[in-house]
Amino acid sequence: MASVSSLGVGSNLPLDTLLTNLSTAEKGRLTPITAQQSSYSAKLTAYGSLKSAIEKFQTANTALNDATLFKSSTVTSSSTDLVVSTDAGAAAGKYTISVTQLAQAQSLATTGSANATDKQSSVSSSDRTLVINQPGRKEPLEIKLSDDQTSLNGIRDAINTADSGISASVIKNKSGEYQLVISSAETGTDKAMTISVKGDSKLNDLLGYDSSTNTGRLTQTIPAQNALLTINNIEVESGSNTVKDTPEGVTLTLTKEVANATVTVAKSNDKATAAIKTWVDAYNSMLDTFSSLTKYSAVEAGADQSSGNGVLLGDSVVRTIQTGIRGQFTTGDTGSKFSTLSQIGIAQDPTTGKLKIDDKKLSDALTKNSVDTQKLLVGDGKTTGITTTTANLVKGYLADDGIIDSATTSINATLKSLTKQYLATSTSIDDTIARYKAQFTQLDTMMSKLNNTSNYLTQQFSSSSS
Repeated sequence: MASVSSLGVGSNLPLDTLLTNLSTAEKGRLTPITAQQSSYSAKLTAYGSLKSAIEKFQTANTALNDATLFKSSTVTSSSTDLVVSTDAGAAAGKYTISVTQLAQAQSLATTGSANATDKQSSVSSSDRTLVINQPGRKEPLEIKLSDDQTSLNGIRDAINTADSGISASVIKNKSGEYQLVISSAETGTDKAMTISVKGDSKLNDLLGYDSSTNTGRLTQTIPAQNALLTINNIEVESGSNTVKDTPEGVTLTLTKEVANATVTVAKSNDKATAAIKTWVDAYNSMLDTFSSLTKYSAVEAGADQSSGNGVLLGDSVVRTIQTGIRGQFTTGDTGSKFSTLSQIGIAQDPTTGKLKIDDKKLSDALTKNSVDTQKLLVGDGKTTGITTTTANLVKGYLADDGIIDSATTSINATLKSLTKQYLATSTSIDDTIARYKAQFTQLDTMMSKLNNTSNYLTQQFSSSSS
């Protein structure tokens, strides 16, 4: 706004007050614009809260939209040396397990050398290649060795740089000599190493070793071996100490030899129950957000009707989303004996619309009819099942071109238009006030001159009468 200097001094008129009142009246033209800006900004914030609540529900819905939840199990072991876990689909049962041998990785060592940095070969070759074969490796590992890489340290670094599942180190033994140790990173006889050096016979004499016959200059310090165990007196052999799907859906982690450990696998509803409760809580929380944004509070006639009301009262976007999600709670043909949530113990309050869980009824459904419960909630995971159809629907609501995004885009466009309108009106007010001030200044100057003339004439008349 233009600054206002003191007016009316020359004319003795209250021009300052008059200009202030006119300025206040002009600024009133901005009030309806700022009111609209506040209203639309509040709606923009409300849509942000709406979207956040729906996203939280979608997260819980996605977690429940998992068929493996309904195939969960728990497992216990009578021995701390036999660690067990289960995957989806593990069959309930009791197993007696004995471990007679652990799997281990092979380790080979060279004879002692006085120095780890001295070259082990005087042959000059550009084709020197260290070759390591393992039965479980599709292609042999081939590592080029330059003339500067024929020391124990050089060979060690070349092997480790290859990052191939085989490692090497140099150890100083008790005699003060240095030995190169080559080890497989993986356990089992399938990882036993046969080593040779092409293009350098002297280095081949140092490193050559055949695991099939256990012959060569290298010494096998640790042999490659498989784990041996029995499960209910059935013999099992594994190249790893992590034995999977024996029994099916069960993973055994072997740490020590054990005798007659008892492993018990039992069906569990804990994961499914927790996911359902989280889903119900997220849905009810979303409804609370809907209610807060659309609440209506009656006010007396003549009072501000927006006072106490939700920002999105009567909003079609909220109504569309709420109706759409609620409509998914009765599913079509999924092959399940259940068709509604209430049949598995998830009832809807007819007044508030919130969901409430009947713990016993839900437990019975999960225990006695877990497959049918899974079909009701998850369906085929593509087009059927309550959580599946809900996920597809909500994904559309939250999309960049969904109804929430479209509503916020429209509001932002309106706010941008209101900003332009506000600036234009503000400029118009400044111009009007400046014009009033110029006119009042001219009036003040003219009145001051007239007052001066009047005072002069009065003095002259007074002198003439005397």
